[in-house]
Amino acid sequence: MANDASTVFDLVILGGGSGGYAAALRGAQLGLDVALIEKDKVGGTCLHRGCIPTKALLHAGEIADQARESEQFGVKATFEGIDIAGVHKYKDGVISGLYKGLQGLVASRKVTYIEGEGRLSSPTSVDVNGQRIQGRHVLLATGSVPKSLPGLEIDGNRIISSDHALVLDRVPKSAIILGGGVIGVEFASAWKSFGADVTVIEGLKHLVPVEDENSSKLLERAFRKRGIKFNLGTFFSKAEYTADGVKVTLADGKEFEAEVLLVAVGRGPVSAGLGYEEQGVAMDRGYVLVDEYMRTNVPTISAVGDLVPTLQLAHVGFAEGILVAERLAGLKAVPIDYDGVPRVTYCHPEVASVGITEAKAKEIYGADKVVALKYNLAGNGKSKILQTAGEIKLVQVKDGAVVGVHMVGDRMGEQVGEAQLIYNWEALPAEVAQLIHAHPTQNEALGEAHLALAGKPLHAHD
Repeated sequence: MANDASTVFDLVILGGGSGGYAAALRGAQLGLDVALIEKDKVGGTCLHRGCIPTKALLHAGEIADQARESEQFGVKATFEGIDIAGVHKYKDGVISGLYKGLQGLVASRKVTYIEGEGRLSSPTSVDVNGQRIQGRHVLLATGSVPKSLPGLEIDGNRIISSDHALVLDRVPKSAIILGGGVIGVEFASAWKSFGADVTVIEGLKHLVPVEDENSSKLLERAFRKRGIKFNLGTFFSKAEYTADGVKVTLADGKEFEAEVLLVAVGRGPVSAGLGYEEQGVAMDRGYVLVDEYMRTNVPTISAVGDLVPTLQLAHVGFAEGILVAERLAGLKAVPIDYDGVPRVTYCHPEVASVGITEAKAKEIYGADKVVALKYNLAGNGKSKILQTAGEIKLVQVKDGAVVGVHMVGDRMGEQVGEAQLIYNWEALPAEVAQLIHAHPTQNEALGEAHLALAGKPLHAHD
């Protein structure tokens, strides 16, 4: 293994996804000499196989729905069908533009970018392309891949992962989606908009089960109205090929058949065979274990993103990468409050939240110390114009701060920014009620909800 001992980087990063490239950009900005190693393309899952392409598909689906429903707005339009090649061209164009911009950013910050498959070779080095890249510190950011269940083989043909679904050359006539979390309901929403017959199988008792139960129930109601079928509360047993599709059998013997089965049961860390265990890095079920400053048990090694057991969100990876870069540059690092991270599921309708659920609040503070308020979007002018239904639910510690904001409705993801400030700045309802929200906007609904919680409702009943 060749070793250029004359070059020792301040920071060697293994993995160029959200967490890795954020650490590289911020580290270089702060004067660190940074090497970024990536075997595929900078931007990782989020840009190439996750956030960006799925949201492009969902927007194409939204356009299809608007064409179908245009007459209710007095616009005469016809929906002629989905040109899947055209959809992919649009999606890939979005990715390409962002990818070129990111490549330019990495180059402009003078990050040493190395394309190749790296492996941790010591607590201060990574081997790649026959070279040993030395660093005073190493950041592991190798991300995640779609996972499956025992005995269920993803073959890329009729049993597919989200990676396959994003490049599928057709709209399936029918689809079973195994998993009712974020990935599952987003694909269910997009495929339904494209005209597929969709059934979601979720072993837990609700769709998007980590969200507040009220949000889950609102989404389930909306999916029923859209004709998206789902089966809750029974786990998967087996899948087998039929003459022209796939048959899924559940633990209670119930059977479902469709053209394809999308396995959307979550993502697992990419860590096997990369030298982590050999260098003494503490792990659990493939995840690298870290403290609140993203430090592993090895002093010269940190880890971020989907590789560590925190929220699997691109913006969490960004924040963790920035935290590591600032800590190594000598700045004061502030641990991340993961409850304060905004979460958005971009199905139709969207589900957005920040803070804790009502159930969690009662567990922490006691049932008698928690106040919850629901504000229906039917009272919001802009939501009425957009013809979207839903609610904003606030969870408050009695006589104290708002500790949870849970929203369901089209474009609610765009409202989560203010919700994030409300939670993270520990705002009292009366303080938010004093702020003037623009009319008519959906953002106004957040203000109205806080007016009601502060005891002075305007466009809401007492």
